[in-house]
Amino acid sequence: MRHFPCIRIKRRRTTYLSKGLSMTTPSNPHFTVIADLSDDAPSLRDIRHDIHRHPELSYEETRTAALVADRLEEWGWQVTRGIGGTGVVGTLKAGDGTKSIGLRADMDALPIIEQTGKPYASETHGKMHACGHDGHTTMLLGAARHLARTRRFNGTVHLYFQPAEEHGVPSGAQKMIAEGLFERFHCDAVFGVHNHPGAQPGTFLFRKGPFMAAGDQVSIAIEGVGGHAARPHLSVDPVVVTASIVMALQTIVARNVDPAQPAVVTVGSMHAGTVNNVIPSRATLELSVRSFDPKVRELLKRRIKELVESQAASYGATATVKYLEGYPVVVNSDAETEFAIQVARELVGEQNVVAHADLLMGSEDFAFMLQQRPGSFLRLGNGAGEDGCMVHNPHYDFNDKNLPVGAAYWARLVERFLA
Repeated sequence: MRHFPCIRIKRRRTTYLSKGLSMTTPSNPHFTVIADLSDDAPSLRDIRHDIHRHPELSYEETRTAALVADRLEEWGWQVTRGIGGTGVVGTLKAGDGTKSIGLRADMDALPIIEQTGKPYASETHGKMHACGHDGHTTMLLGAARHLARTRRFNGTVHLYFQPAEEHGVPSGAQKMIAEGLFERFHCDAVFGVHNHPGAQPGTFLFRKGPFMAAGDQVSIAIEGVGGHAARPHLSVDPVVVTASIVMALQTIVARNVDPAQPAVVTVGSMHAGTVNNVIPSRATLELSVRSFDPKVRELLKRRIKELVESQAASYGATATVKYLEGYPVVVNSDAETEFAIQVARELVGEQNVVAHADLLMGSEDFAFMLQQRPGSFLRLGNGAGEDGCMVHNPHYDFNDKNLPVGAAYWARLVERFLA
């Protein structure tokens, strides 16, 4: 495992008292360091590989949820099951402190055929942990075990093991919130993490304010007139219409959106026909739309509808556009993010912390939690170069080097927040 030095931070007087967060390092005999989790690394790896072998899609995470709940109960946590479907909440109190903190991990997998060739590869064809949620869950379990046996904090910790992050609206975060997550399991601040291909393992990335984009889903149905492939003049070919629409969509970001504003319009699915000698009567498109600015988001919605409908009409076809506004922008609160940055610097050193990372066009339903509570969503490097396979790829795998690092970070964050 790569070694990360424990940095001793001098006591500071700069505080964020308005938020109840202190940037000092309070007197305490010991805050968690990565070495404290080194003996746990093999068992954490076993847990992660077990979850990886048995991937479950959104709202189907029954086995994973049971594993999480059973382990938490074994370690002395109070456990509540079935929040938001298959969600699990673990609660642990120590001392007489009145503050509370929430930590979230997602549990669901993706409908992808795994091609890693790993000995612990998915045993369920067509499903795999291609986004690292198996690792996110395991890191939080590692922190749970460590916090239960050390209890070096004064207050209440809630661990939110969330289903269906990949589902889209309604997502697991929305359902847990709708079922009273923050009323039943109150926290003064909430934190979450996602692995980050492209950065070295053990590297933490943060950004105050907007960090990840809003994500919308668009379904388009093009209705033409089917016919014989040899007599195209007697039909209205929806394949041609669809091709025209796909190309025209590329002009929206290029020619309608301010170049200074980030935006993405991606056609992720296109279907039409079944054989080569029949012109089909119908075609469909599925789009993913990303943005940060509310005005840009509205512009994209309006222009997609206008362009699709007019393109179809120009060929004599019709188009129906269903536009679903999905996850909002991930907006990290300043004080909580500054606090999270400080904890990371203490744990892995300044050189392994990026305090102002680039904006990310990916979306996250943790944004719904940040609309309810102040907090921060951070990233943890999963590998660079050939080892940094992008998520949602059949060759992706979570980097086990991060298991003790992430677990130690969560434990230290709790100890510092509830010191």
